[in-house]
Amino acid sequence: MKKTLILCCMAVLAAAPICLAQKNPSKPAKSAASESTITDLEKSAWEAYKNKQTDAFKALFSKDYCGVYAEGIKTLEGEVADMAKADLRDYSFADVKVAFPHPKVAVMTYKATLHATSGGKDISGTYNCGSVWVQQGGKWLGAFHTETKVQ
Repeated sequence: MKKTLILCCMAVLAAAPICLAQKNPSKPAKSAASESTITDLEKSAWEAYKNKQTDAFKALFSKDYCGVYAEGIKTLEGEVADMAKADLRDYSFADVKVAFPHPKVAVMTYKATLHATSGGKDISGTYNCGSVWVQQGGKWLGAFHTETKVQ
């Protein structure tokens, strides 16, 4: 038992310099974008959708965009097709948070309260929303969006 304790102590002493030589954990990378940049882009997407500006809407998103909703998973073309059937009268954002897990990735969460119809059905209410924006070729593009109606 005494021999094992001595060997353990020697192993700890031998490993200590290696552990202490490790660099400090890096701080999260700073992004060139700010929270307001991402929030403004998200609002621009909502405005383009509201005003049925398909070209402006498509220009804000990655060609690999994916939307996840209760009714299914949508591509960018699916979102544009739904735009024609929707009537978004007004909306507002609350509890907006933007995180940058990487300098070229922004994750935005918020509550959206909206008055709208889709396919003639009233879909007004408050929704918990999440979006991911990625920087591609120096431009921020929407890559993912999801929303769930608050019960």
